[in-house]
Amino acid sequence: MTSPRPSTLKQLRDSGWQPKSVKHELRDNFLAALKRQDDLFPGIIGYEDTVIPEISIAVLAGHDILFLGEKGQAKSRLMRALVRFLDEYIPYLDIPGSPVHEDPFKPITRAGKALLRDTPEDQVPIAWWPRAERYAERLAPGTKFADVIGEIDPAKLATGTSMAAEDALHFGLIPRMHRAIFAMNEVPELDELIQVGLFNILEERDVQIRGYPIQFDLDVLVLFSANPTTYNRSGKVIPQLKDRIGSLIQTHYPAERSLGIEIMEQEAGLEPGGEFPVFVPYFMKEIIEQVSVAARKSKYVDHASGVSARFSIANYRTMVASARHRGVKLGEVPAVPRVSDLGHLPASSLGKLELDLMGSHQMSERQVLESITAEAVRVVFEEYVDKHGLDDIADVFAKGVKIEVGDMLPSGEYARRLKRVPKAWEKAFEVNAGESDAVRASCVEFVLAGLYASDRISRSTRHGRMTYET
Repeated sequence: MTSPRPSTLKQLRDSGWQPKSVKHELRDNFLAALKRQDDLFPGIIGYEDTVIPEISIAVLAGHDILFLGEKGQAKSRLMRALVRFLDEYIPYLDIPGSPVHEDPFKPITRAGKALLRDTPEDQVPIAWWPRAERYAERLAPGTKFADVIGEIDPAKLATGTSMAAEDALHFGLIPRMHRAIFAMNEVPELDELIQVGLFNILEERDVQIRGYPIQFDLDVLVLFSANPTTYNRSGKVIPQLKDRIGSLIQTHYPAERSLGIEIMEQEAGLEPGGEFPVFVPYFMKEIIEQVSVAARKSKYVDHASGVSARFSIANYRTMVASARHRGVKLGEVPAVPRVSDLGHLPASSLGKLELDLMGSHQMSERQVLESITAEAVRVVFEEYVDKHGLDDIADVFAKGVKIEVGDMLPSGEYARRLKRVPKAWEKAFEVNAGESDAVRASCVEFVLAGLYASDRISRSTRHGRMTYET
């Protein structure tokens, strides 16, 4: 049976517990995890050979860290993941109303010091701070000096507290995270006054509020995130703050589409089975991720802003939802997403793309989305053409064949219509092996959309139905 944790300062001292700085604590636990060959950052995909080694070195070096990258590159997740390398619990002086969790052996506030001076060790109460509560973060826009560093509390002055007394101070988030981790997101958006306060904390590890004469020796790991464009823009971040950040970690989007798909599936968190199951052909996953890839390369989209992984995740959920909606209404089990389901992507896409307003070609966001979706279908289709020789299918339409499809057209209807076309259609089913009508319908739509996107056939749309012909 595990012995209870010490509840008094004397018990704590007798237990042999020794204080560590938060960076020392992180380093020791990180080294132990390395020795055990643990998965250091569970759920982080595609950074094994790039970002994670750099974070590892920064943690072992005891640095404050800046995560520099475009939106949707897991910057916040990486910062939050560092919490797992803290001790499960640490002791602190149990002082009612104390704004900080005091080191029992080295308090920084007047109240903490007075408690140790005036109270026998066997009467000094000790409580334990859990790992999960030792992390706080703040988004820079709208943040005030009092929020993160502190201010003189006018309510306390009104009750007669002297402005020269420590009790007159209201502590902000960083002092309250003494012996813990504080993260500031989008640091270039911070007011210069706050940036000055931050670099004082980074350099001297103290807090100075309106010239208050006492300095607080803070123990805190400070993390930052920023977009490269705004961080490197002259005047957005003062040089003294940049100089005091120990390590800069550059994040990135997935280097390969397959990694993007893996992230998309993991983060979407969809249950493919259940009462209304959905089967998603791999080429449909490829198209959804390729839409994001195409958006990141598009001349119509602001490259400085980037296109978040959340774009793929939201679109993947929409596509699956559309297929499940059809499956339930038409009684198809399992439901299988088709290219016509991509017609619902505007609902999950619009507002997530920041257009390049300086470009010479002005298009609406909806037009840009249609363009990059067609491009994504074309890219994935051309890969399958090379693999399966699907180019021959275009010859079918030279004979006047017309095929009408739509997101609410029963899969059995596709099967009936396919009886009218030559054997060349059988090649379409090499795309995704499957005997069900729903899988075949999805394959057929993919081939049709690919032929259209690569200018081999034409398409007309009316009332949600699409007709393909020469």
